[in-house]
Amino acid sequence: MTVTDLVPYEDALATYDPVMGLEVHVELGTHTKMFCGCATTLGAEPNSQTCPTCLGLPGSLPVVNATGVESAIKIGLALNCTIADWCRFARKNYFYPDMPKNFQTSQYDEPIAFDGYLDVQLEDGEVFRVQIERAHMEEDTGKSTHIGGATGRIHGAQHSLLDYNRAGIPLIEIVTKPIEGAGERAPEVAKAYVAELRELIKALGVSEARMEMGQMRCDVNLSLRPLGAEKFGTRSETKNVNSLRSVERAARYEIQRHAAVLSSGGTIIQETRHFHEEDGSTTAGRIKDNAEDYRYFPEPDLVPVAPSREWVEELRADLPELPRVRRNRLREEWGVSELDMQSILNAGAVDLIVATTDAGADAAAARKWWMGELARRANEDGVELGALPITAEQVARVAALVAEGSLNDKLARQAIEGVLAGEGDPDAVVEKRGLKVVSDEGALGTAVDEAIAANAAIADKIRGGKVAAAGALVGAVMKATRGQADAARVRELILERLGVEG
Repeated sequence: MTVTDLVPYEDALATYDPVMGLEVHVELGTHTKMFCGCATTLGAEPNSQTCPTCLGLPGSLPVVNATGVESAIKIGLALNCTIADWCRFARKNYFYPDMPKNFQTSQYDEPIAFDGYLDVQLEDGEVFRVQIERAHMEEDTGKSTHIGGATGRIHGAQHSLLDYNRAGIPLIEIVTKPIEGAGERAPEVAKAYVAELRELIKALGVSEARMEMGQMRCDVNLSLRPLGAEKFGTRSETKNVNSLRSVERAARYEIQRHAAVLSSGGTIIQETRHFHEEDGSTTAGRIKDNAEDYRYFPEPDLVPVAPSREWVEELRADLPELPRVRRNRLREEWGVSELDMQSILNAGAVDLIVATTDAGADAAAARKWWMGELARRANEDGVELGALPITAEQVARVAALVAEGSLNDKLARQAIEGVLAGEGDPDAVVEKRGLKVVSDEGALGTAVDEAIAANAAIADKIRGGKVAAAGALVGAVMKATRGQADAARVRELILERLGVEG
């Protein structure tokens, strides 16, 4: 199949019902690996953070990372899962160059957390509950770099380089139950779920969950069944999708591709697929093995994990405020609607607004600048809001300058422009650009008198009772002062000069 072999999305949903399963791998932020004492420092020299255990050398024995277990329990609790009284590790056997042991230490039929759920909110405010099958502990693989060839993948490469620094990094794999009933919104549900899960993981402090750095990645399983049918179709698994937008695009593409194959009388192959950022398409990887093909068996070198109920309850009591609860609290504190809060969330502005209010700004002012001028600039530059070269403290200072009357909104936008251009903090930009509001009553009075003299007809209208016409004179004064006058004070002076009540 190529990118052109697709059924229009609406046509696909008119015939088929999508069923999804999402598998999210979260790389834990521990200082050492899951089963040995090697460091997990990012960016270290290739193969400099390895030992006999993570290289799978004969005679080496693993030891479980206690912080990894604690992180797994925290994730399970936050996902409303049952925490197992007793669980154990298993060997998942398969040959792959970046698995030095030729098996992955994982969990199979006895995960540490199971039967949970996560409520996610879609852009229009609808809440969709995603059921969680399990969250289990395992280790990451090494990293392969394929040299030569056109695709950067192993096929066609001249040779490959292997870095085992990542082999053994602690992972938590979170697996959903089949997600049914989403219909045409299935891609949106997938994106919202991964977004909510990422915020939850960050709130727990167990990982930075930076998808662009591979700290969190999603496998999108998708199948189609005829409308009204109960039996699931054959699924495909799009591997290692590493952005929210790409999760949504991958699900949408696979719905259209599956529909094209099925509508033409073809058969879906159960396989892994690669996602391509440049056009949103997927291509075939390898035929997908079933669980029995991995020859799972209990790991003989590790004792079972049996967290005490007291420990689990201590961890539960110590959980931080979770993202959805926090957003609801902030929404009430800020006095905004659910739709407005969703817009703030979609813009990635929640934490930025909180940080700005922590720096002393009024919440309404913080929202105004982040969701207005700064959101516009981020959109123009094609970057995330948080990637703009301005801090919450600098935005709070701009808001303070407006509140104290030193800047009006127009001048504040110029101050922000200067900060974004690298001209320094707001005060330095104001000084350099000469942006402060003209507050000298004498200078303002002179500008008002000149505007009245130059617009006698408008002045007569105002004297005659048409007070709304004062806006034209305010505009003239603002132009004369290069926008640096306080418009409200200018209006007051105009009406005083003309002997009219405001």
